[in-house]
Amino acid sequence: MVNFSSVPKTISLFLFCFLITLLFDLAYADPDPPYKLCSDGRGYVENSTFQKNLQSLLNSLPSIASVSKLYNTSAGIEPDRIYGLYMCLNYVTNEICHNCINTAHLDIVRICPNSTEAVVWEETCQLRYSNVKFYGELNVADNIVSANKKNVSDTKKFENTVREKLRELAKQAAYNASAKMYATGDVQYEDKVIYALVQCTGDLSGDDCDKCLRHAIEDVLRKYYFSIGARLMSRSCYLRYELYGFYNGATEASISRSPNNNKGDGSSEILRQHVSFPDRSFQGRNPEAEEYPYISLASIHAATNKFSDSSKLGEGGFGPVYKGVLSDGKEVAIKRLSSCSEQGSVEFTNEVRLLMKLQHKNLVQLLGFCVEGEEKLLVYEYLPNSSLNLFLFDSEKRAQLDWSRRVNIISGIARGILYLHEDSRLQIIHRDLKASNVLLDDDMNPKISDFGMARIFAGSEGQANTTTVVGTYGYMAPEYAMEGVYSVKSDVYGFGVLLLEIITGRRNAGFHQIKRVPSLVTYAWKLWHDRKGLELLDPLLLDSCDSNEFLRYLHIGLLCVQEDAYDRPTMSSVVVMLKSETVTLSQPEKPAFTTGIFADHYTETDASSNSVNGLTVSNVMPR
Repeated sequence: MVNFSSVPKTISLFLFCFLITLLFDLAYADPDPPYKLCSDGRGYVENSTFQKNLQSLLNSLPSIASVSKLYNTSAGIEPDRIYGLYMCLNYVTNEICHNCINTAHLDIVRICPNSTEAVVWEETCQLRYSNVKFYGELNVADNIVSANKKNVSDTKKFENTVREKLRELAKQAAYNASAKMYATGDVQYEDKVIYALVQCTGDLSGDDCDKCLRHAIEDVLRKYYFSIGARLMSRSCYLRYELYGFYNGATEASISRSPNNNKGDGSSEILRQHVSFPDRSFQGRNPEAEEYPYISLASIHAATNKFSDSSKLGEGGFGPVYKGVLSDGKEVAIKRLSSCSEQGSVEFTNEVRLLMKLQHKNLVQLLGFCVEGEEKLLVYEYLPNSSLNLFLFDSEKRAQLDWSRRVNIISGIARGILYLHEDSRLQIIHRDLKASNVLLDDDMNPKISDFGMARIFAGSEGQANTTTVVGTYGYMAPEYAMEGVYSVKSDVYGFGVLLLEIITGRRNAGFHQIKRVPSLVTYAWKLWHDRKGLELLDPLLLDSCDSNEFLRYLHIGLLCVQEDAYDRPTMSSVVVMLKSETVTLSQPEKPAFTTGIFADHYTETDASSNSVNGLTVSNVMPR
């Protein structure tokens, strides 16, 4: 403690004023999370059925939050039924979401003891429960506002700038289907940049989301129009704005004075993504490539014995793949791009760009690259079990894939696609999901490979069109094959086909030659519709698979291959369905191509399901 008598009076007075100011600021500063709203009046009884249902519901949420950022569920039966919902802010990773909901489910019972209805807001998530069903009901009562105590000078100009930006984002979140009721953006204010975020709970309609956010905007600006930053917590929506890119990981200490720093809409990122890398930039000079080592052609020649036939693993759409051993003894797989293919150069650049950004245990890892003269090479981790198709469609090797291993492979593929769609820095559509593009590690864990056909979405984009359809017949969604329209739901379709192949051990392409029906997808739906789904069970699974679990996975696969893309679930929903047996599944509608429209195409492709048009790097053989 400071001894004021031992210092000069002027310094003593200064310290006294400083301490008083500090205490004043602490007294009037907004509290840190968690923020809460708890029900008034009589609460639930200890050890009651209601409390047990509540505990069961809350305990189930953290694990689901590790794969989905929006979720609602219920537990128990009336009159003790409990309804719950959580929402993680869309910019956080699944791991952060899991940790946040784990904290929230402990905080909500601690700070709202015995409440029959409560909601808490942590730093990056919201958790709510009630004894009354509230899904789809807009609620803007008792909104909580928290603000930065620092003020701006020109309050009117600042207020108008913030209001205009927030209203723009509210419309985007509410009425752009691909935005998932979430939007971020920034706007110039004098020599600073205002960063803003809005998000609604996933149970609202677009109109109610817009109403909630408009109400929130007025609430926050009515009270804190002069604050340099603020956030509003509603039961149905959330908004925040600051003078730093908080949703890009920035803190208040790193307040930006440039509108080009930490762009929230991803525009600067997209610009970098669409600038081609010249050959010389790969040779250790590109800052984006620094964390991936440049490997000289001489080293690759030594690793592959100058691309000898004995080192060759297979042939892809744009060239061969070789096994190599680097000087440190590490085994690698090396993709060698054909020098005569102009399209191949584009695909090579695309794959490098993407893989340099992607890090997930269910995606193949890029270890290095080489560009010298006409040679363009990618160096990947080597996976000795090669690709899924070599196990799945071989009667002897398939016996190694018991039910638990197949479930693990399906779940891993689903998590990898979910990462591409929702958790990577940009939304990525793979466009060529198939068994030969899933590699298996030593423990038979899956890794999705080959991003040469992948496409990046950003901002408000939700789907795109192309005049050149590339990929593999049998795995293509109908809207993509027929109209060139692709979206995340195109990948969902490909995943659904792959799931059906994995659980049945049968190939979709060429299936008409066996059963005289257009495809495995069509046949599976017919048997499901006739309540004969168990006829599809791979005989090799009879001793390891529960029939009810098989039918559930068949059901999920059929939901993914429905003809209308809108009817297909998102990958976050698929992951939840695969993980939880308590999730109720809707009835699948008819899949595409039930009239056999692609029968001729099946006869044109060989047994290895090669991609059509010769435009894909995706058919890489065992590594």
